Amino acid sequence: MIIAYCPSVNGLERIELAPGTPLPTTSIWIDLVAPSQDEQRAAEKLMGAEIPTREEIASIETSERLYLEPGAVVMTAQLPIATRTIDPILSSVTFVANAKRLVTVRYGEPKSIALLSRKIQSDGTIAHRGPAVLFAMLDIIVDRCADEMEAASARYDELAVQVFGDGLNTRKTASYQDAIRQLGQIGLHVTKMHDVCTSLARMLIYMNTHAKRFDLSEDQVAEVKMFSRDIHSIKEHGDALDNKLAFLLDATVGLVTLEQNQISKIFTVLGVIFLPPTLIASIYGMNFDKMPELRWELGFPFSIGLMLLSIVATFLVFRWKKLL
Repeated sequence: MIIAYCPSVNGLERIELAPGTPLPTTSIWIDLVAPSQDEQRAAEKLMGAEIPTREEIASIETSERLYLEPGAVVMTAQLPIATRTIDPILSSVTFVANAKRLVTVRYGEPKSIALLSRKIQSDGTIAHRGPAVLFAMLDIIVDRCADEMEAASARYDELAVQVFGDGLNTRKTASYQDAIRQLGQIGLHVTKMHDVCTSLARMLIYMNTHAKRFDLSEDQVAEVKMFSRDIHSIKEHGDALDNKLAFLLDATVGLVTLEQNQISKIFTVLGVIFLPPTLIASIYGMNFDKMPELRWELGFPFSIGLMLLSIVATFLVFRWKKLL
């Protein structure tokens, strides 16, 4: 599918082209969504540069993600699609840009694309040039990366209070299991955002290196450097959050060990208390003639009842101490 954005009075008009419809020559931004070969060739003809295929976009080599074409610069970065899942989903988006137009090639639905689409249709301050649209998208992407990292940090703060506050009081295995599960989810979130920031940092460095191919002004070059600093700050925040997650995981495991030690200590104390009487009873019991309990008809049911009573009493004590 091809979505073309052409100049209008208020901004850029969104035009979703039906299959076989010619691509408008006035297009400033051409958004290719899972394009067919015909759609890809139409965009290549208007752009004057080859557009990578899906297999080439999925390649992880830097030389396949960042390179020059005779009529454009080709750059591929990873953007988040679904960030509210246990394992956030990422999708590679390719930017084919020159001084006049921007082509994006994607096989997913990144939220940044939808936000940019709404913005450029109503914001008349964005210049009708490919680099201006690309800069507006980068601004949205950087803001989203910061928001997602802040959300992960907020989740960590809530979890830290739960572990060191409620966790110390409840001492329930279920609460520790939930804490470890949440730690894993936050860790996956931060790891995926690390991947996004790394790919964006490489892309921004490449843009700065080839600023003349975009015909960027001095202000735009400075803006690229500003985006790079923002991404670097977000990555540093993610590194610090990784360290805090590792500390909280060690603390949670330590609390589990402490709980196990408390239970073991109770059984040890019970063993010390009841061992001497048991030994004395055993020694005394060697003379079976002096054990009247053996001739008591209710002796066996009585002993079973005592064992059941001791089990119930132990269970109630453990619940009272919040060890179960």
